[in-house]
Amino acid sequence: MEKNYVVLAKQVPDTKKITGKAMKDDGTVNRAALPTVFNPDDLCALEMALRLKDQYGGTVTVVTMGPPSATEILRQSLYRGVDKCVLLTDRKFAGSDTLATSMVLSYALKKIENISLVLCGRQAIDGDTAQVGPQVAEKIGFPQISYVQEILGIEKNNVKIKRIIENGYAIQEAPMPILMTCCSTSDAYARPCSAKNLQKYKKATSYSETVQKYMVNGTPKDEAFKVAKDYIESLTSEKSPVEEWDLETIGLDENLCGLGGSPTWVKQIESVVLTATDHKHIPATNEGISSLVLELIDDHILD
Repeated sequence: MEKNYVVLAKQVPDTKKITGKAMKDDGTVNRAALPTVFNPDDLCALEMALRLKDQYGGTVTVVTMGPPSATEILRQSLYRGVDKCVLLTDRKFAGSDTLATSMVLSYALKKIENISLVLCGRQAIDGDTAQVGPQVAEKIGFPQISYVQEILGIEKNNVKIKRIIENGYAIQEAPMPILMTCCSTSDAYARPCSAKNLQKYKKATSYSETVQKYMVNGTPKDEAFKVAKDYIESLTSEKSPVEEWDLETIGLDENLCGLGGSPTWVKQIESVVLTATDHKHIPATNEGISSLVLELIDDHILD
């Protein structure tokens, strides 16, 4: 049976460019006001999946949940060699916290057959919770390994990995299917986009992204939907590499997602800049260094 590697990816706000418009009044992130990037840990997970495909064959599917604009990271995935992509988008998904997000992703994964591995980033830079991966594993009934630094190989139905632990690393082996959260501290840097795939998929799009594009250009709503449908159908006679699933498609109760299914409430987002207000000169002597070390121990900076 051909192996199917599924990568859960996220388009995130560029946290290096946070502004005063980063939050809405309802406590959710104002994503429209922030530039976006491919979540770094997810890019690492994507590269691990592509390396497995290169070595053992199989297919790589990328799934992302977000607004129509999230189609951009799906195109970036296709440029790197992914076989197909799924955009989970629905207005009812808006405002989902980690619990509601993992619920949506788990229902989507249940629609994908013959999954060998689910790979995702350890955490997203817009929340840093590291909760979604483990929550998804729990909901789909997969065992999980966190902090994966390198996939060492697959033998029969077992995957062997190297994972980060306190003060070192561990080598582990586990049966598939399994979910793994991956760290961008590994050497699995994302490969560059292929020029051939750039030409092949440069027009790849999702239905909602195309509708949004034409509505922004002033096309009436009803006409925008018709234009989008005709445009996507004209791109290729084959099945589009980007599928789009909404709440109805995955069969999820709307009360389990969005703000209604999210018990977490974000009070405020701040951009914190650390600046020094004072300095202390430490003489370059044994006594000076010993004094510094003792001070750091007293402040519990060193143990």
